[in-house]
Amino acid sequence: MREVAFIKQNKEKWLGIEQVVDGKIKKNPDDLSSLYINLLNDLSFAQTYYPKSKTTVYLNHLSGRIFQRIYKTRRTEKNRLSYFFLTEVPLLVYHYRRFLSYAFLFFFLFVLIGVVSTFYDKDFPKLILGEDYVNRTLENIRQENAVGVYQQGSNWGMMVYIIVNNLAVGAKLYIYGIFGGLGTLFVLMQNAIMVGTFQYFFHQQGALQESARGIWLHGIFEIFSMVIEAMAGLILGASILFPDTYSRFNSFKIGFKNSFKIFLSTVPFTICAGIIEGYLTRYALKMPLMLNLILLLFTFTIISFYYLVYPFIVHRKIKDTI
Repeated sequence: MREVAFIKQNKEKWLGIEQVVDGKIKKNPDDLSSLYINLLNDLSFAQTYYPKSKTTVYLNHLSGRIFQRIYKTRRTEKNRLSYFFLTEVPLLVYHYRRFLSYAFLFFFLFVLIGVVSTFYDKDFPKLILGEDYVNRTLENIRQENAVGVYQQGSNWGMMVYIIVNNLAVGAKLYIYGIFGGLGTLFVLMQNAIMVGTFQYFFHQQGALQESARGIWLHGIFEIFSMVIEAMAGLILGASILFPDTYSRFNSFKIGFKNSFKIFLSTVPFTICAGIIEGYLTRYALKMPLMLNLILLLFTFTIISFYYLVYPFIVHRKIKDTI
C-alpha cells in the first residue's frame, strides 16, 4: 500500500485518538487500551514499509502519548499490588520487549567470553574469581563437595548477606543505565563473564553437574533477575539517547518511570534467590536428585513464564477487547 493511501485510510482514526489523548473525547480505560493496540498495529506497519517517513515519527509519538494516558486513567483495582505485578509490569515488559532481547543477547555474549577465555587461559578463573576462591573450590571438589563454598556461616546470616549483595548489584545494573546504557552493559559484562568462567571452570574440573545442582537452585532467579535489571537499565539509557519526538527531559521522565517499575518487579525474585541460597543450596548434593530437578524446573518455569510468556497473554487479553 502506498503511504498516501495508508494515511487516507487511517487519518480520521488518528485524529480521533489525538482528541482522546488531549482530553476532548472521554474514553474508559478498556477503550483506551483498544485504541492503543490499534495504533501499535498501524505503527508496526509504518515501521515496516515507511521506516524513515514523517508518518512513522508521528505514529510513534502518538502511541507514546496514549500509552502514558492509559496508566494515568486506568481504574485502580482494590489490590494495587496485584495490579502492579499482574497487569502493569507485564504490559511494560511487552511494550519494551526488544530491550529484553538486547539484554539476553549481551548476557549470553558476555558468558561466552568467559567460557572461551577460561578455555584458552587456565589462569583466567583466578583473575575473575580470585585466587583464594579458586583454591578453596578446588579443595572442595577434591573432597567431593563442589558446593562447599555455600555451606559457610549460618543460614540466616548467609541469606541476609546474599540478599543485600544481590540487591546492590541489581541497583547498579539499573541505575548505571543513566550513562546511556553503557554503565549497565559494563556491570552486566562483569557478572556474565563471571558466570561463564565459573561454570566452565567446574566443567574443567569434572564437577559441572554437581555445581549446577547447587548453583542454579538460586541462580535461576538471581541470574534471570539480573538480565531483567539490565533490560531496565537499557530502557533508561535509551530514553536519554533516543528521545524520538519528546524533549530529552520528558523522554527521560517517561523512561525512568517505566523502567523503574520493571526493575522493582525483580526484587521479590532476588529476595527468593537469597532465601534459597541461604537455606537450600548448601544441601543441594544431599537432597534427592529428583527433588533437586523439580526445584530447578519450578523456579525456571515461574520466572520465565512471568517475563517471557505472561506479557503476551496480558497483551492479547487487551487486544481481544477490540
